Amino acid sequence: MITEEELKGKLINNDDLFEKIVVFNADFDIVPHNGNHMGAYITIRDTKELRDQFLGSLYDTIVEYVYSKDKYCALVDREINRSNKSMPNAFSYVQRKAAHKFRGKFDDNNMLIQGQLGELLLFHFIQRFKGAVPLLRKMPVTTSDSLERNGCDAIHYKYENKKNIFYLGEAKTYSSKYKFKTAFKEALESITTTYMNIDDELKLYVSEDFLDKDLNDIADDFIEGRLPNSEIYPVIVIIYNENNKRKGDNEDSIKREIENIIKKRFKDFDDNLIDIKNPVIQRITFIVFPIWRLDDLVEKFQKMIVD
Repeated sequence: MITEEELKGKLINNDDLFEKIVVFNADFDIVPHNGNHMGAYITIRDTKELRDQFLGSLYDTIVEYVYSKDKYCALVDREINRSNKSMPNAFSYVQRKAAHKFRGKFDDNNMLIQGQLGELLLFHFIQRFKGAVPLLRKMPVTTSDSLERNGCDAIHYKYENKKNIFYLGEAKTYSSKYKFKTAFKEALESITTTYMNIDDELKLYVSEDFLDKDLNDIADDFIEGRLPNSEIYPVIVIIYNENNKRKGDNEDSIKREIENIIKKRFKDFDDNLIDIKNPVIQRITFIVFPIWRLDDLVEKFQKMIVD
């Protein structure tokens, strides 16, 4: 059985990305009042968002989204030994290979990738703030490049205080119009369905490229009921196009305005749509991430991946 320290060693370092994202906790006016919920936004420098820097850092993490650490190292070593590449060239080759695999999820006739951007951010939020390593990403199944999982967007795992803890992740991203309430409602419905179908999800994705053997064993033991004290915690990330104009003429005032907007979005959501009696929903974490001109940001991210 993998140890707690070994699991922590499988977490990625995403410090660079989170230098470009501000994350804050507050007493948000939404149920459940469990202290888990977060607001997030792109870092402000003076009066300007670090949009390009944010996208660059996010792009650089694609390889870690597509491959586990063990798989990544194996691919680099193979290129060095097979093709006599230098280490930097081998790294670049694997980065391109990962981008191609990530890009392979796109429909050739519909290259809008807001969903993939949201899934990538979800992957980072769960590792950063929950300390849980990924069991699944929403990637194509190796038996068919055209077959992609239709369930939840992420399943992560950690072992803590003698408990086997699984995080179910759902990312909803809407770039064209303000659809915060729609995204919130759909994410809640989806995460509830995923909870009921988690065994089927894991069965389909055991032994895929993005898992190493230790994590495959954990997934298999969970399916077969061999993991005692297992608990499931949902995480929902809502990334949406914010249409309120930001006010303020300096960094501090703009940040205060953004944080007030996020608090209002939490407050305005109808608590009656949240099944607070459900013990799993009582553990949920909501992360609200507004982005201004999100369609423009998504388009730039798409070009980075395709070019």
